[in-house]
Amino acid sequence: MKRHTFEPARLLTGLTAAGVGGAYAGEAAGAWDLPGALPMLAVPVGLFLSGVTAAVWSAVRRHRSTSPSESEAAPESTSARG
Repeated sequence: MKRHTFEPARLLTGLTAAGVGGAYAGEAAGAWDLPGALPMLAVPVGLFLSGVTAAVWSAVRRHRSTSPSESEAAPESTSARG
């Protein structure tokens, strides 16, 4: 099986969808009585948290990929162009 990179934003999105689905299943089974807006409010909150997580994760990966030698060489190459 091919390995893939870990993406925490997709994990949060999936957990949000599973949670909302579980809430609706529990409601349909009569296990509990939830306010109608509660599961619908969980979707935008989950998507917002997923977006924030994706932005932070992208910044962390970008920061990790740049090594000190590359960042020192970048200003010299820009001054040689102009």
